[in-house]
Amino acid sequence: MDPRDRPEVSTDDLRILLALARTGKLVAAAALVGVDHTTIRRRLRRLESAVGHTLIERGADGWSLTESGRTVAERAAPLEEIVQGVREAIDGDHGGVRGNVRISAPDGFGIRFTSEAIAAVVAGHPGITVELVTSTRPLGSRLTAFDIAISIGEPRPGWLRSELLTRYALGLYASHAYLARGGPIEAVEDLADHRLIFYVDSDLSVAELDLARGFQGTRVGVGCTSVFAQLEVTARGGGIGLLPGFLAEGRDDLVRVLPEQVRFELAYSLGVRRESPAPQAVEVVCAAIRRAVAERRDALLLAP
Repeated sequence: MDPRDRPEVSTDDLRILLALARTGKLVAAAALVGVDHTTIRRRLRRLESAVGHTLIERGADGWSLTESGRTVAERAAPLEEIVQGVREAIDGDHGGVRGNVRISAPDGFGIRFTSEAIAAVVAGHPGITVELVTSTRPLGSRLTAFDIAISIGEPRPGWLRSELLTRYALGLYASHAYLARGGPIEAVEDLADHRLIFYVDSDLSVAELDLARGFQGTRVGVGCTSVFAQLEVTARGGGIGLLPGFLAEGRDDLVRVLPEQVRFELAYSLGVRRESPAPQAVEVVCAAIRRAVAERRDALLLAP
């Protein structure tokens, strides 16, 4: 189509694109912008016609933006702040930073650190609303539905602004009762006689967590998709858990096993969606997460 024959780009249609980028679902996007869900796809097709590119694509678990869609959404993101500024001007409300921020984080980090940061943010910024979804998964295109994504692994270049948040260490732990029952463990070779508690191999989508292969002859006898389930099964004597030190250290019911021989170190990365509709609110939340991590860096690194 000749660019001169294309329809005008509608700001309302751009806001719909931003809503779909946030939610990943047509019905949820419709609710977010206050239109009937049956009109969402039609309006997005109109926007694609106006810009001359495919902006969204359907995946197994929802809709995500194409590369062109992310470019358009990034440029359109200030629209949300403009709309909010107009509302505040009309209402005479200038009460500070506002916006909705959606976070994805692994469950262990999410509960221990992100929840602490969220509590600090909402106490100091009542205009910010936060949603936390805990999930251990790599950064993929579906995460356009989140403003902030904390992931396991080094920062990667791409559609997110990504930075190294912190490194953290994992070690082996067992309960007192388990060690009394199973006998002493004095070398890595002794682990072959024990059940390892870690992630479910078939569901392990984060390559950096493929650590169990490092123990030759040892099998994952109990696999759990939640690190908190791993922690509790270990504490109840189900086997030897390969656990983050920041969760396992300091518990009276757990003992660290082979501390001199076994210590894995991984990274947490902080990714921010470039086209987030509430950049000021996102930065407030990111700053709070960085502070929560900095205050407990020693616990994350787990000295040998």
